[in-house]
Amino acid sequence: QVQLVESGGGLVQAGGSLRLSCAASGLFFSTYAMGWFRQAPGKEREFVAAISSSGGSTWYADSVKGRFTIARDNAKNTVYLQMNSLKPEDTAVYFCAVRGYSSSSSSRYVPSGYPYWGQGTRVTVSS
Repeated sequence: QVQLVESGGGLVQAGGSLRLSCAASGLFFSTYAMGWFRQAPGKEREFVAAISSSGGSTWYADSVKGRFTIARDNAKNTVYLQMNSLKPEDTAVYFCAVRGYSSSSSSRYVPSGYPYWGQGTRVTVSS
Protein backbone atom coordinates (compact mmCIF):
# COMPACT_ATOMS: atom_id res chain seq x y z
CA GLN A 1 0.00 0.00 0.00
CA VAL A 2 0.99 3.62 -0.41
CA GLN A 3 2.94 5.06 2.50
CA LEU A 4 4.16 8.61 2.97
CA VAL A 5 6.42 9.50 5.87
CA GLU A 6 7.19 13.14 6.60
CA SER A 7 10.13 14.34 8.66
CA GLY A 8 12.05 17.51 9.40
CA GLY A 9 9.54 19.47 11.42
CA GLY A 10 10.40 21.20 14.66
CA LEU A 11 10.63 24.45 16.55
CA VAL A 12 12.37 27.38 14.89
CA GLN A 13 12.56 31.11 15.50
CA ALA A 14 10.98 33.56 13.11
CA GLY A 15 13.28 34.18 10.17
CA GLY A 16 14.76 30.71 10.39
CA SER A 17 14.63 27.78 8.00
CA LEU A 18 13.51 24.18 7.97
CA ARG A 19 13.60 21.46 5.33
CA LEU A 20 10.80 18.95 5.31
CA SER A 21 11.15 15.57 3.63
CA CYS A 22 8.51 13.07 2.56
CA ALA A 23 9.56 9.53 1.70
CA ALA A 24 7.09 7.60 -0.42
CA SER A 25 6.68 3.87 -0.96
CA GLY A 26 4.15 1.52 -2.51
CA LEU A 27 3.70 3.52 -5.70
CA PHE A 28 5.48 4.30 -8.95
CA PHE A 29 6.63 7.58 -7.50
CA SER A 30 7.96 9.21 -10.64
CA THR A 31 4.55 9.07 -12.32
CA TYR A 32 2.73 11.07 -9.65
CA ALA A 33 2.55 14.76 -8.92
CA MET A 34 2.96 15.57 -5.25
CA GLY A 35 1.80 18.29 -2.94
CA TRP A 36 2.35 19.83 0.47
CA PHE A 37 -0.53 21.10 2.59
CA ARG A 38 -0.68 22.48 6.10
CA GLN A 39 -3.22 22.73 8.85
CA ALA A 40 -3.04 25.19 11.70
CA PRO A 41 -5.05 24.67 14.90
CA GLY A 42 -8.71 25.45 14.32
CA LYS A 43 -8.25 26.00 10.61
CA GLU A 44 -8.88 24.01 7.48
CA ARG A 45 -6.14 22.21 5.65
CA GLU A 46 -4.66 24.54 3.05
CA PHE A 47 -2.53 24.16 -0.05
CA VAL A 48 1.14 25.11 0.26
CA ALA A 49 2.95 23.82 -2.83
CA ALA A 50 2.80 21.22 -5.56
CA ILE A 51 5.23 19.71 -8.02
CA SER A 52 4.73 17.80 -11.25
CA SER A 53 5.80 14.19 -11.64
CA SER A 54 9.03 15.16 -13.39
CA GLY A 55 9.73 18.09 -11.11
CA GLY A 56 9.69 20.47 -14.04
CA SER A 57 6.68 22.45 -12.85
CA THR A 58 5.88 23.85 -9.43
CA TRP A 59 3.02 25.83 -7.91
CA TYR A 60 2.84 27.77 -4.65
CA ALA A 61 0.31 29.42 -2.42
CA ASP A 62 0.68 33.18 -2.47
CA SER A 63 1.45 33.16 1.25
CA VAL A 64 4.65 31.14 0.76
CA LYS A 65 5.78 32.21 -2.70
CA GLY A 66 9.38 33.40 -2.65
CA ARG A 67 10.05 31.78 0.75
CA PHE A 68 9.30 28.07 0.21
CA THR A 69 10.66 25.76 -2.46
CA ILE A 70 9.29 22.36 -3.36
CA ALA A 71 11.57 19.81 -5.00
CA ARG A 72 11.71 16.07 -5.58
CA ASP A 73 14.24 13.34 -6.11
CA ASN A 74 12.60 10.55 -8.07
CA ALA A 75 15.61 8.27 -7.56
CA LYS A 76 14.99 8.47 -3.80
CA ASN A 77 11.17 8.54 -3.95
CA THR A 78 11.27 11.70 -1.88
CA VAL A 79 9.71 15.14 -2.07
CA TYR A 80 11.07 18.11 -0.12
CA LEU A 81 9.84 21.44 1.11
CA GLN A 82 12.55 24.00 1.86
CA MET A 83 11.10 26.70 4.08
CA ASN A 84 13.01 29.94 4.54
CA SER A 85 12.18 33.23 6.26
CA LEU A 86 9.67 31.43 8.43
CA LYS A 87 6.94 33.43 10.12
CA PRO A 88 4.79 32.61 13.17
CA GLU A 89 1.81 32.26 10.84
CA ASP A 90 3.59 29.32 9.17
CA THR A 91 3.02 27.32 12.35
CA ALA A 92 1.02 24.22 11.42
CA VAL A 93 1.14 20.51 10.83
CA TYR A 94 2.54 19.95 7.36
CA PHE A 95 1.35 17.05 5.23
CA CYS A 96 2.66 15.64 1.99
CA ALA A 97 0.23 14.02 -0.39
CA VAL A 98 0.07 12.13 -3.66
CA ARG A 99 -2.02 13.84 -6.31
CA GLY A 100 -4.50 11.67 -8.12
CA TYR A 101 -4.60 11.57 -11.87
CA SER A 102 -6.89 14.41 -12.95
CA SER A 103 -7.35 16.64 -15.93
CA SER A 104 -8.63 19.41 -13.70
CA SER A 105 -5.90 21.85 -12.75
CA SER A 106 -8.05 23.19 -9.93
CA SER A 107 -7.79 19.86 -8.13
CA ARG A 108 -4.15 20.65 -7.54
CA TYR A 109 -5.07 23.17 -4.87
CA VAL A 110 -7.59 21.24 -2.78
CA PRO A 111 -7.20 18.26 -0.45
CA SER A 112 -9.81 16.27 -2.36
CA GLY A 113 -7.40 16.12 -5.29
CA TYR A 114 -4.97 14.00 -3.27
CA PRO A 115 -5.99 10.43 -2.38
CA TYR A 116 -2.94 9.53 -0.29
CA TRP A 117 -1.58 11.41 2.71
CA GLY A 118 1.22 11.20 5.21
CA GLN A 119 0.73 11.53 8.95
CA GLY A 120 2.12 15.05 9.07
CA THR A 121 5.04 16.78 10.74
CA ARG A 122 4.62 19.71 13.11
CA VAL A 123 6.30 23.03 12.46
CA THR A 124 6.28 25.68 15.16
CA VAL A 125 7.68 29.15 14.48
CA SER A 126 8.24 31.30 17.53
CA SER A 127 8.22 35.09 17.39
